[in-house]
Amino acid sequence: MPSGKGRHASCSVASCNNQDRSLFAVPTEEEVRTQWISFIFDGNPPGTVPKILHVCAKHFTPESFSNLFQFQSGFATKLWLNAGAIPTLREPPSTSEEVSTPQMSAGKRHVSCQTDPPTTCTVGTQLSLRTLQPHFRSAAVQASVSCKDSCTSTLPSAATNPLLTSTPIKRPAKRPREEMEEEEEDPFEGTSSMAESRREDDTYDPASSVSVSLSTDMSGVVSNAPHKTKKYIVHESCIMELFELCPICKCVCEVRTRTIGTFLTVDQLCPHCQFTRHWKSQPVLGSTPAGNIELSAAVYISGASFFKLEKIFKAMQLQVFQYDTFRRHACMFIEPAIVHQWTSSQNDILQRLSMEGKAIVSGDMRADSPGHSAKFGSYTMMDLKTNRVIDIQLVQSNEVSGSNHMEKEGLQRSLTLLNERGVTLDCIVTDCHPQIQKFLRESNITQFFDVWHIEKGISKQLDKYAKMKDCERLRKWMRSIKNHIYWTAASSTTGPERVAKWNSILNHVQNIHTHEDPIFPNCQHELRKTRDKKKWLKAGTPEFFKLEKVMSNKRILKAVEKISPHHQTSSVEAFHSVILRFAPKNVVFPFLGMLCRLYLAVLYYNENADRPQAKTSAGEPVFKVHFPKAKKGECVAKPVKTKPTFHYVQGLMDLIFEKVFVDPAPYMEEVMKIPIPRDLRAEYVRPDKEEVIASYVSRFNQEGAA
Repeated sequence: MPSGKGRHASCSVASCNNQDRSLFAVPTEEEVRTQWISFIFDGNPPGTVPKILHVCAKHFTPESFSNLFQFQSGFATKLWLNAGAIPTLREPPSTSEEVSTPQMSAGKRHVSCQTDPPTTCTVGTQLSLRTLQPHFRSAAVQASVSCKDSCTSTLPSAATNPLLTSTPIKRPAKRPREEMEEEEEDPFEGTSSMAESRREDDTYDPASSVSVSLSTDMSGVVSNAPHKTKKYIVHESCIMELFELCPICKCVCEVRTRTIGTFLTVDQLCPHCQFTRHWKSQPVLGSTPAGNIELSAAVYISGASFFKLEKIFKAMQLQVFQYDTFRRHACMFIEPAIVHQWTSSQNDILQRLSMEGKAIVSGDMRADSPGHSAKFGSYTMMDLKTNRVIDIQLVQSNEVSGSNHMEKEGLQRSLTLLNERGVTLDCIVTDCHPQIQKFLRESNITQFFDVWHIEKGISKQLDKYAKMKDCERLRKWMRSIKNHIYWTAASSTTGPERVAKWNSILNHVQNIHTHEDPIFPNCQHELRKTRDKKKWLKAGTPEFFKLEKVMSNKRILKAVEKISPHHQTSSVEAFHSVILRFAPKNVVFPFLGMLCRLYLAVLYYNENADRPQAKTSAGEPVFKVHFPKAKKGECVAKPVKTKPTFHYVQGLMDLIFEKVFVDPAPYMEEVMKIPIPRDLRAEYVRPDKEEVIASYVSRFNQEGAA
């Protein structure tokens, strides 16, 4: 039973609880509780009385409530009991008393018009019941008025309501409803549907128009989804200004706040008129603030680091949740959505490939760290005709005998998936990995080598020899040899033709342009006199011997015979650079986290793979001067492409908030189907922590070590 104004009773029930404490509650008196029990049980209480007692508000006299007039006028949403109020009325109130309460008359209709009564709204303040509820404030009460001037402009006189004892104030005369409709201007001029609804609907509420104007963007489309609304950085002092004064009597209010990550709640209580308000800074989905989930999803999907974001937030004094909350959001909603999104996209790509016929693909592995001590290896399979990633496999080193066997395992998994989906391969373009060559040869799959990988190996050897004494002239032929291997690949159709054209370079550097091989008997360039006769090499010299050693190597000749004529793996290498944005090599991720970040990289790359080159306003293509490291100071012109798009981000956000959050069970089932290997630490016996600490010895303090 409440013993002061800190307790309230709704329009239908009042409660009594010895241990109940609201935000602004005071202790109850045992004597008042005894009278409540006597009234409820008609003087014969049972042996056991519940702690919480409920009594209908109709059993209290009007003098028992401290804000009856505010409640009847729509300025309060709850009735407040006076200290020591006791239920005394056993008979239900009369019909006239029922009409005096707005909630009790909501179901009645006027006899003359047979329509629903309008929403409670006083002309003097233009405040409706919805206006007093959280989120929206009426424009009529935005002025900062001191407490001494309160209760002098909006409250009626005591003659109007004998229950109130405040200073008598004359209320302004009410205008007829017809006059309001005729003189009121439409603030939404140009929006015909809104104007018509206001003219035709007699129950129009100004608060509803405010809500529409606040949630409508410039295009006129109303979006109620929390992840599609705009957000702003608001200082705490600015928020507190909105709750400093009571919107009813303009007195200073008691304000208490609570934060959950980025979520803020404000509880406002006016000690004078008992006005209360509970305000939230963002919607709550179930029991989780929408902004917290949205921030976690945005960080994860964009490939950002939570720890870096946390440092930024702390530097700006922005409130943010802990890393454990981020991981919980990722496991429950974000990662299942990513797996589902990639699975759906991959199914569409494989279905199209199975219907088009033979496909030309390329494959390559990317390790999470340099060298042969990598934990993860991701094998990428790309369709070279459309420049789209069709499959990516993540292999952990303990799934195979060593990290140098991860590439073969990834290739086997990708080929098995393509075979199950009915995709027929024409050929596959890879690098010169020996295990891959043997596996594809035994599987009767046509394999071609990427030209850049072969050219890179040859250039490194020639660059090494060109630094030796008596081999300086090799440097003059470096660019020509690089161009020659690319020309050989592009102009040849068979393996023997590629080898014949490749060997012709040994005669060409000697200024000999006719060759003994009948497949390629003559050079195809025009014969012309050279200005630099010193560049020609001679047989038997050290520099020619080094060049012949490199060019005629058996491994090089076998590789040249299988170089790809048209398609290369440059697109796969470009995709590997995209992975660095989502999964840097210096960051350790769990298996599922690494896999989801790979899927995000694929979704981003497939969306922006074929971006056109940017053009100026005059229609000319845009280039920029680039100094690549491989050119060693030489600059090249690099085309500038149009800006990338991020439609996959919005698609994932819609999926998370509209489907996964509503029912995560089917999406979690897809995640559970992924075989996750044991962690590398599971293979070792974990020692006792105290023993490890006891055995710790600093490198610079070896006195205790024997």
